[in-house]
Amino acid sequence: MTDMGVKIGDVEFKNPILVASGTYGYGSEAKDFCDISGLGGIVTKSVSWKPRQGNYPRRIVETPSGMLNSIGLANVGVHTFVDEKLPYLANFDTKIIANIAASSVEEYCNVLAHIEAHATSNLAGYEINVSCPNVKDGGLSFGTKVDKVEELTKALRPLTKKLLIIKLTPNVTSVAPFAKACESSGADAISLINTLIGMSVDINSRMPRISTVTGGLSGPAIKPIALAKVYDARKACSLPIIGIGGITSAQDVMEFLIVGASFVQIGTANFINPNIGNEINAELQNILAKQGVANVKDVVSTLKVSDEMKALGW
Repeated sequence: MTDMGVKIGDVEFKNPILVASGTYGYGSEAKDFCDISGLGGIVTKSVSWKPRQGNYPRRIVETPSGMLNSIGLANVGVHTFVDEKLPYLANFDTKIIANIAASSVEEYCNVLAHIEAHATSNLAGYEINVSCPNVKDGGLSFGTKVDKVEELTKALRPLTKKLLIIKLTPNVTSVAPFAKACESSGADAISLINTLIGMSVDINSRMPRISTVTGGLSGPAIKPIALAKVYDARKACSLPIIGIGGITSAQDVMEFLIVGASFVQIGTANFINPNIGNEINAELQNILAKQGVANVKDVVSTLKVSDEMKALGW
């Protein structure tokens, strides 16, 4: 059998399959539908200092090969998170990564420090959401400015020895300078991509189908973009990359590994099948075994680029 273990720094995950923030709640929502301990890890729903109601409905709409959402980072707040959600998640034999969202550097730091003070043994680290397109404050105001990402990473780094993962937006011209900034500022890894800004219109009412007019596009429609962004980030930095965007099969996972991701997060597909992470992990092991791959890490960054492609700058 192929060795599926992967690491970020000194933290070992049993396999590279994680579930993405906002698509798995805080774990309890999925407990009756799958073996949570079979996953490599859970990235929790975003948490901020105070509870957030999020945006008004309608907040989700289906699109061809995808989904628009404008949840607006609705969450229970960090105090309920550490009092109720973290102790529950401690029951599972899998790594937990707390996703943090905020509207200022101070809030990011306060949330992380409060979780850190109540950390459970399986809390592996933090994913810092600087890339949400569905809120009026924070979100993209950080994620589209390299200096802001750098400032935030430097502020958070002294607060924890656990993993510090920065979640980047695709809604920029190039992710390369952001990846470099994360690396130089002390991040342990980056995750990308978050959702793309999208829109859908009802032709009869001539109104947007979502309350905030635009929302975040996810699902299979964005996979080619996500692959390209992961590839660009891999060329720009040496940090471990967690690939996200439109993954519904082990073949999709293989593509992300080949272009440079060491892990993946499954997002929208969880709404269709909450057990898809475990199914994809089993399917991935079969593919790797058939290819004679001894360790899943051996697939990472194995894209074959011809000399002609290299000469053209690819």
